[in-house]
Amino acid sequence: MKDALFTRVEGVFYRAVDPAYRAYALAGSRTPGRYSSAAQPTLYLSATPEGVDAAMAAHRDRRSAGLAIVRVHVQATRICDLRDAAALAALGVRLEDAAAPWQDIVAAGGRPHSWGVREHLETAGANGLIDPSRKAPGLWHLVLFCWNEDDAPRVRLID
Repeated sequence: MKDALFTRVEGVFYRAVDPAYRAYALAGSRTPGRYSSAAQPTLYLSATPEGVDAAMAAHRDRRSAGLAIVRVHVQATRICDLRDAAALAALGVRLEDAAAPWQDIVAAGGRPHSWGVREHLETAGANGLIDPSRKAPGLWHLVLFCWNEDDAPRVRLID
């Protein structure tokens, strides 16, 4: 029954990277993010280049200056779609926890609610999630908790 609560995702996604570190684009984020502590490598992708721009709006500092967008092909199963209210209810996930502010909490040494959402979904067997954009309604992002290992989503750079 739980498998019915997850979706399959396949296609081209986009990621902003420092051109000097393009070879490591699939290593995932190594700094805290909405769904990850610094100790949890996580691959944050957007469904469109516009989605990358919307996501980077929250990071308009010297870390985001001069970034290039790379294309990534993804084949993923067991993805929780945070836009699916019925699946969230069945999994016991509150969208408010996923969407709650996180940056100031992390900066103050705290643990945001969205990290708990990830942990809950991983326990339920999810490989990642679809996260609706808060900056640009209608756009969405793909967040992978694991990739390119046994029984995990497959990702590869396209260009």
